[in-house]
Amino acid sequence: MEQLVHTFLLMLEGTEITLEIFFVTLILSLPIGMLAALGRLSSLKIISRIVEFYIWIMRGTPLMLQLLFVYFALPMIGIRLPDIAAALLAFTLNYAAYFAEIFRAGIQAVPKGQYEAAKTLGMSYPQTMRRIILPQVIRIVLPPVSNETINLVKDTSLVYILAMNDLLRVARTIVQREFDMTPFLFAAIFYLAMTFVLTWGFKKLEAYYGKY
Repeated sequence: MEQLVHTFLLMLEGTEITLEIFFVTLILSLPIGMLAALGRLSSLKIISRIVEFYIWIMRGTPLMLQLLFVYFALPMIGIRLPDIAAALLAFTLNYAAYFAEIFRAGIQAVPKGQYEAAKTLGMSYPQTMRRIILPQVIRIVLPPVSNETINLVKDTSLVYILAMNDLLRVARTIVQREFDMTPFLFAAIFYLAMTFVLTWGFKKLEAYYGKY
């Protein structure tokens, strides 16, 4: 029993890193994704093309490769980041690109007649987006955002390649040292619990916005 408690406490330390990467990435990538979506839909071609290129790069290359690039390539040009900052940069840029495409599709799903009606009422573009378009976009994009958020929970395990002591790396280290598979069971329970909580939360949000 004592060994079991010791293993659990060690894995809690790894859980802190996993949760930090998850929450900070989510908090940063959602607004950046929205800004990128608006840039992608901009009438200024140069802005639209730059954002389109960024999204193409982020979605067209593996997240693991992006992590390695930020961690190993940037120091070669004089940019050195702490391990956690490097991981957060790669995760945020990657997920912001996916969220950008989700938000873009959501914005384009709103009938154009609503833009014209808002213009007739004298609303500016920012007012139209804030008061009419974005509330509808939230309802439309909740299911795909939910899927990406759940993927983010699982993708946090990729930071093991940067030698960071996240949950999965701690579990693997204990298994290799003590030949005990219990840490893998703890890790699986954690990921399943996170997925369950997120799924439940997004279902509540979908039910709430579905009323309108």
